Amino acid sequence: MYKALYRKWRPLTFDDVISQQHITDTLKNQIKNDKTAHAYLFTGSRGTGKTTCARILAKAVNCPNMTEGNPCLECDICREADEASLTDIIEIDAASNNGVDDIRDLRDGAVYSPERCRFKIYIIDEVHMLSASAFNALLKIMEEPPEYVKFILATTEIHKVPATVASRCQRYDFRRIRQKDIAARLLYIAEQEQLTLSSDGAALIAKIADGGMRDAVSLLDQCSVCAEDITAEVVSQTAGVAGRDYLYDMIDAVTESDASKALAITAQLYDMSKDLQRLCEELILQFRNIMLIKASPSTAGDIIAAMPDELERLKKIAESTELETILDRLVQLQGCHERMGRVMNKRVEFEMTLIKLCGNVSSGGNAVSADVSELLEKIRVLESRIANAPAAPANPPQKREILTASSPAAENEPQPNVRVDIKTVKEDELTPCTRWNDIMEEFRRINPAVAGSLDGSSAASKGNVMCIFTPNRFFIDLFKSNKDNAISLSKAIYNVLGQKYRISARCTATVEETKSMAEQLIKKAINSSIETAVDNKKD
Repeated sequence: MYKALYRKWRPLTFDDVISQQHITDTLKNQIKNDKTAHAYLFTGSRGTGKTTCARILAKAVNCPNMTEGNPCLECDICREADEASLTDIIEIDAASNNGVDDIRDLRDGAVYSPERCRFKIYIIDEVHMLSASAFNALLKIMEEPPEYVKFILATTEIHKVPATVASRCQRYDFRRIRQKDIAARLLYIAEQEQLTLSSDGAALIAKIADGGMRDAVSLLDQCSVCAEDITAEVVSQTAGVAGRDYLYDMIDAVTESDASKALAITAQLYDMSKDLQRLCEELILQFRNIMLIKASPSTAGDIIAAMPDELERLKKIAESTELETILDRLVQLQGCHERMGRVMNKRVEFEMTLIKLCGNVSSGGNAVSADVSELLEKIRVLESRIANAPAAPANPPQKREILTASSPAAENEPQPNVRVDIKTVKEDELTPCTRWNDIMEEFRRINPAVAGSLDGSSAASKGNVMCIFTPNRFFIDLFKSNKDNAISLSKAIYNVLGQKYRISARCTATVEETKSMAEQLIKKAINSSIETAVDNKKD
């Protein structure tokens, strides 16, 4: 009867376990010095060796011919343990035996001494699946077991194990197996099984396995029946993932905003029965690599999972793409991968995301209703100011309001030779500023939110004073309420003219003109809000 490769090549000693030396060395030393604990807790992702190490530990503590912490594999106890026929090593699958009655049976059986071995070992796999009452039933026997009983608990979800149980165990965290270790082990197994496995095929299997040795050996077993020579292309076809050329062509299409090309590649892959959800995973992995290259170019080569030829191609993509864009694409792909597990048609979901990635539509998805609460509050304040404004006389003088502002940063900057008292400056003494349009362009770049309040303005100067004439009273309010606005305008003037000025702002509009302007702004804001709400309702 054929035996699956992952079962046939399961490690039988601690020396066969890869990438977990920090754990195997500790366990071997405990066994050699006869200082093993009464309870262990092994945690880590799937395929990292938790159950395997539990079985080796159970054999080693009972092996009469133990050598350097490893079982001999030749005695009757080792052979029967490997055949799962040794009655003193009991494996319990907590996923299917998770009730309190199952743990009570365990507790009742623990009082009996072992039949042939020195210790009776209970291996509880997927222990996090036990019910709350089952955990409570396990607590006492785990805290004070008979001297001949030991417990080994294994779990992939340590956060679900109660702290009262975890605190009674020695905890060991199993790491994901390194890709180079997986590839080396696969090449060794292939050689022993007389399989032709290329190095790039082994590397691709290791990458797909994502740190799990069992997944890697299972995929190798699957590939061995598909072709005599196991190459990266065979692995790609067997696993249902996109080959490297297809994958990078799609990334290039996204980078170039070529939605037609990206959709054509998707259609081709779909016709070849490629798994689109796996393709999405591959894109996420490659965009992660691009992100790391962009964020940390000096160390990216050591932390990303890519073939040497892939690395150069990824670097070129990273050079031509902004980090913010890369992060946005990762967020969209991860959302797509999550949704693909729930939607009826995965292809439609993937194609929608590709179109968004190419920039053909907004990535925001559904239209968002306009929140006009803040706008309405500002309108209410403006209406209150207009209502409380003093009435103008029959022949109103053209009153102008003056604002002075200077930036603290100006103290150490070069100043004009002529210093003038800002309060004594008269309009007929001022020289028009011929580069005011250039200053406004710079101000729009520095402070675009406020620059619009200076539309239709002009400026003139005398000595160290720059006087701004504006028909918009709200400019005065903005600069009074926030000193940063005056500082940013002073910076714009310095960037263009090379000098710092004290700023004097004068409103050229009368009170009646200001009221009319405010009313127009209120109407415009209300109409804009109404139009936005209507558009959202139509969508």
